[in-house]
Amino acid sequence: MLSLPDTERQPMSEENLTVRGVSDTALWVAYFRALETQRPDGLFRDPYAERLAGEHGFHLAKTLPDGNKHEWAWVARTYLFDQFLARAIRDGADLVLNLAAGLDARPYRMDLPATLQWVEVDLPEIISYKREILSDEKPKCRLERVSLDLSDAAGRRQLFSDLSARADKVVVASEGLLIYFTTEEVASLAQDLSTQNHFQDWIIDLASPGQLKLMQRTTGKQLSEAGAAFKFGPPEGANFFAPYGWESKDVRGLLKTAAEFKRAPAELLSLLPEPKGNPRNYPWTGVCLLHRK
Repeated sequence: MLSLPDTERQPMSEENLTVRGVSDTALWVAYFRALETQRPDGLFRDPYAERLAGEHGFHLAKTLPDGNKHEWAWVARTYLFDQFLARAIRDGADLVLNLAAGLDARPYRMDLPATLQWVEVDLPEIISYKREILSDEKPKCRLERVSLDLSDAAGRRQLFSDLSARADKVVVASEGLLIYFTTEEVASLAQDLSTQNHFQDWIIDLASPGQLKLMQRTTGKQLSEAGAAFKFGPPEGANFFAPYGWESKDVRGLLKTAAEFKRAPAELLSLLPEPKGNPRNYPWTGVCLLHRK
């Protein structure tokens, strides 16, 4: 059973209580998956999340400004990525490319065909940590991990080309990634992905400009100091990706999804229904399924 650290224990140092870089956000997200797994009405089950989050993940949620306030949003995001990925696999995707995979355990916890190829890409320290924690576990599909900094444009283009050549239909997932990129960096990544003939779908999460500003004023302040600033919230919404070869096929808001499962905070229900079209100044976050044109 998951439990928060005992307040009577010797406290961690101030340095250990803070975000040390963008990789630490993976521990934070794993913490929320662990909490959801504990619920009898959980929207998903991730029996590996508690181990992956570790003690630092617990402390981050309790010490970041509003760090433990938006559990409903993290859960809704995980749920929607699960749904979109499962749909893509049912529709014939034979390779999942998970960019900035973090501490995601989907290859272990989802119902997947054994023949499915699943490729995780992340920084070397994340890959090493995850491999150690899950060393005794067996994934349900053909899992491989690639250590790569996605800001290495030449390296990622070579990887994308190699993967496209060995699959008929690739679905790309980038959960929790794009918000840390500049507009130019997102455009470059979108272009690199769309040039691959067998890359068919791309699942992303997205924030409106209004939500981005709100996040920058709260939790984003401390994350920015650690080199993990929130940057991307395009006014065009999912239509931002159209010039780079991607069209929006399905868009689901996190608040609306949380409300459907009676998880949305009562004080936020007045924000529903979501506005039609691009949310712009409306505080919106969601998950989008993009399809290569």
